[in-house]
Amino acid sequence: MRTIIAHTRAAFFGLLALIGFFTLACTTPYPAASHPHRWEKLGQRTVNYHLDRDEIPVTLRDGRFTALKLVVRKAPVHLHRVVVHFGNGEHMEISVRKRIPAGGQTRVIDLPGGKRVIRKVVFWYDTKGLPRGKAVVELWGRH
Repeated sequence: MRTIIAHTRAAFFGLLALIGFFTLACTTPYPAASHPHRWEKLGQRTVNYHLDRDEIPVTLRDGRFTALKLVVRKAPVHLHRVVVHFGNGEHMEISVRKRIPAGGQTRVIDLPGGKRVIRKVVFWYDTKGLPRGKAVVELWGRH
């Protein structure tokens, strides 16, 4: 009888240790280096009606990025062009000329020169002829 109790107790504590190990393994965050293509939201703007221009500032604390994309929420937007301003004073202009529906996004915009510091992103758009409702344009950066 003692042998059965001892084996049951050992099995119970072994199972408890196994559950603890898997719980710890599943909840421990991975370091950023293990996610080299992780996307981070850098900012957003609620856009006005008609033809306009907006900018999303990005701070140095956000880090360095290899690519960007714009995501549109709530209402569609005609996106004309995007200018990315880098931390070293350079800029890159991208012609988009595309209607992006609510829930849609631009193509991934690869940045030249490896990981770059982004100072701000300026974009030109219009909502003429589109359903009423203010769209939200989000800027996402890939590390």
